[in-house]
Amino acid sequence: MIDMYEYKSDEAAGAEEKDGDKENKDKSVENIKELGEVKAPQFRSNIHCITIIGQIEGHMLLPPQNKSTKYEHIIPQIVAVEENPEIEGLLLILNTVGGDVEAGLALSELIVSMSKPSVSLVLGGGHSIGVPLAVSASYSYIASTATMTIHPIRMNGLVIGVPQTFEYFNKMQERIIRFITEHSNIELEVLKRFMFSTNELANDVGTVLIGAEAVKNGLIKEIGGLNQALTKLQSLIKAARQEKEKQLIN
Repeated sequence: MIDMYEYKSDEAAGAEEKDGDKENKDKSVENIKELGEVKAPQFRSNIHCITIIGQIEGHMLLPPQNKSTKYEHIIPQIVAVEENPEIEGLLLILNTVGGDVEAGLALSELIVSMSKPSVSLVLGGGHSIGVPLAVSASYSYIASTATMTIHPIRMNGLVIGVPQTFEYFNKMQERIIRFITEHSNIELEVLKRFMFSTNELANDVGTVLIGAEAVKNGLIKEIGGLNQALTKLQSLIKAARQEKEKQLIN
């Protein structure tokens, strides 16, 4: 009779055990570096979570001491959510001070054009270009203590003092205003009043809206946290499933 089990010496078994221990140790070290914990909880979910933290880094590299989110890292994730049949919804968590206008607007346009439902949750702050990102989702929440700063766009580097520069600024500003008003319930005149206010910020132009103020003025849909955001997203996913079933029947 042929033995179907492969014989392994004590040395070989010991070597494999050491390799396994080393691999587990490397994974633990990587988790500590990237996530701040030894073992990340793993389970299958139909929701993908994307976090946008710090400044949004676009075409220009930010200094190494800045906490940033690279938009070229986010774009493939959004595409993967749209393509993966196992993922049915996107949870977007924001705590951003703004950043590259073109990059932030590009991400916002991608999210709003998804066929799958999405929910955004503003924690801490959703400032500047973070506002279009927050309203790009199918439904938006903001924590009661979170803030959103609405202000005109700024530019770093060389600025040429000619009328064409102002026209360029004005066109870019109009793009952002149009996107926000199209994907939220805030009125155009109210948004412009907040954006160009000189009474709110000490050394700047703009307005800071705290949680309930953002909801009251129609910028964000509702006050809420993680539980509310996940519950809403699951209800949107359920509605999307039912809509697909109706289409198949018809």
